Amino acid sequence: MDNNSIAVGVFDKQARNYQDKYMDQSLYSSTLDLFCNALPPGEAAVLDIACGPGNITRYLLQQRPDLRLLGLDLAPAMLDLARDNNPKAAFAQMDCRDIAQLNDRYHGIVCGFAFPYLNRDEALKLIADAAALLLPGGILYLSTIEGPYSSSGPYTSSNGTEVYMHYYEAADLVPAMEAAGFELFHQQQQSSPGPMGTSDLILVARKQ
Repeated sequence: MDNNSIAVGVFDKQARNYQDKYMDQSLYSSTLDLFCNALPPGEAAVLDIACGPGNITRYLLQQRPDLRLLGLDLAPAMLDLARDNNPKAAFAQMDCRDIAQLNDRYHGIVCGFAFPYLNRDEALKLIADAAALLLPGGILYLSTIEGPYSSSGPYTSSNGTEVYMHYYEAADLVPAMEAAGFELFHQQQQSSPGPMGTSDLILVARKQ
């Protein structure tokens, strides 16, 4: 069973509900500002992986209207919303597990909460793929739901939809980032609006 495909189906059906709940990025503004400030001035190229309704894309463009931003997602309904919310950005349908197929290189990559829907092998591969897509000095922003990987399993949301959630700790991800050539310069844990009893883990690193 491909848990990722199941999650995509859920997000496609629940796209507008997700937009209503998560469009406001004020909870993450300090770390997203850190990402923006670490990018070079001018028309820096940024990739937003699993962009959803374009919530992070919109925040980044509000701070840096000069960014050249490409958002990727697998759910068509999410992409429709992302385009409506960000008419100046570009969007494409792509599985985040396939980003190695992209030909361009980027000054920054954002991956906001895709990891809960990726198993460990897929998550670590995405880190390596992101490193290959970034220019030297490029910035990687990762956010995920924090918790022991052993706690991963089915999660039923308040509206009754069920997806398989993977949890990660810094000890799971930071060594993979370092092995891929990243230097971590910010790590943050904070309370999460997601599953009860969880916290968010945010990692920001620079490619050497």
